[in-house]
Amino acid sequence: MSGVTAARPHPGGPPATVLIVDDAADAQSLYGEYLEFCGFRVITAVDGLQGMAMAQLHGPDIILMDLAIPRVNGWDAIRQIRSNPGTRHIPVVAVSAHATGDEPTLAREAGADVCLTKPCVPSQVARAISALLTWHRLRVAQ
Repeated sequence: MSGVTAARPHPGGPPATVLIVDDAADAQSLYGEYLEFCGFRVITAVDGLQGMAMAQLHGPDIILMDLAIPRVNGWDAIRQIRSNPGTRHIPVVAVSAHATGDEPTLAREAGADVCLTKPCVPSQVARAISALLTWHRLRVAQ
C-alpha cells in the first residue's frame, strides 16, 4: 500500500516501537492504526507530561510529538526528553499545525530531528519515521 515496512532497531529483532504524543484522539487513532498496519508497535500519550513518562518507562525507538499539547507543550517535552540521559538518544518527529512562522525551526532547536506540518498523510508520517529510524540506526552503528 505505502511501501513502508517497520524499521527494526536490530536486524531480525522486533518491530520498532513508536510513541505517539497527541491530545487529539482522531490523530492518535489515524496515525496509530496506519503505523500498526505498516508493522510498527504503537504506544500513546495524551500530553507532554505523560509522553515524557512513557518515554522514560518504555524507551520507545522513536517519538511522534505534537507540539500543541496540554500540561507540558511539545517543545518543552522534547527539551526534557533531550536533557534526560535515559531518553536523549530517542529520535523525535515533531508535528505542527503551523507551516508558517518559526515552529519548525523552534522544534528543531528544542531537539526534534524532523518537523512535519499537519495535516500529515499517514503514509508521510510512516515514511518519515522509517527514514529517521534507519538514519539513526546507521549513525549509532558508526
